[in-house]
Amino acid sequence: MDENAERGISDRQGIDDFSSSAEREQPISPDRILSAVGNEHRRAILNSLTRASDGTLEYDALVERVADMIRDEDTERVSDEHRQRVRIALHHTHLPKLKEAGIIDYEAETRHVQFVGGELEQDLLTLVRSHDSNE
Repeated sequence: MDENAERGISDRQGIDDFSSSAEREQPISPDRILSAVGNEHRRAILNSLTRASDGTLEYDALVERVADMIRDEDTERVSDEHRQRVRIALHHTHLPKLKEAGIIDYEAETRHVQFVGGELEQDLLTLVRSHDSNE
């Protein structure tokens, strides 16, 4: 059975229905959080969302930001091909994983992605961000 269905959360609920991990029925396990931030694409997604004024970005804007953060090592600027690879990876892999973990909400109809994680996720991102900047 779908985890959201078990918690009584419909796929049709709007982004505004989720505002923080404090409102979730069950806390996210540390393993799920660590898995979620264990990939540079997902960290780039979360960093982009947490830096947005309301924690929400339109899908295409998110793709642009992530493509800028995760650059091809061979090029100085972001190519259309690289941007398309990022778009596909976000859609098929990274956004579903973060949504399943309960850290983001993504509404295909509105094409908005929102950070819905809580304080623990914020703290972990801050820790990882400081480590990433030291490399």
